[in-house]
Amino acid sequence: MKPLIGTDLKRFLRHYRRLHPPQHDLTALLQSVEYPANVGSTFRAADGAGVNELILSGITPTPPHPTIDKVGRFKSRRVPWRYEANPLTAIAGLKNDGYHIVAVELVNGAVPYHEFTYPQKTCLVVGHEDHGVTKATLAVCDTAVFIPMFGKGRSLNVHVALSIILYHIRQTEG
Repeated sequence: MKPLIGTDLKRFLRHYRRLHPPQHDLTALLQSVEYPANVGSTFRAADGAGVNELILSGITPTPPHPTIDKVGRFKSRRVPWRYEANPLTAIAGLKNDGYHIVAVELVNGAVPYHEFTYPQKTCLVVGHEDHGVTKATLAVCDTAVFIPMFGKGRSLNVHVALSIILYHIRQTEG
């Protein structure tokens, strides 16, 4: 085996995408994700998972930003994104467009992420690194999923959690 680089890598990935086209329209909403490194990492994961749009809200920093650009490897130039100050406004618009709103949060009634059947149009909502998704936003979400933790920690970094669920959805397609 040898690592794929350049044209060989592009062909390899293009071939895989042809055999496994995305079946879900995925959007992610970052509600007051405070740290630019997390936002940059989210852009990079969103690009890799083929997310249709990132919605940045509240105090979430927006591109152009040196940390977002560096950590995200400038994926903010490739991934469609917008800023919406109020996440409730963004969610109302997404619901009008037929999206099912799924909070990634540790709340009563949350379902393990791998046991939930994601609708064709899904928006994943993640919240602030310390405070999570607000009660007001949770009240308008259709459901919540969580990542089971088997160690002493109670949660994962916000961009890691979002990445796991995005790729889980992609892996379960067709």
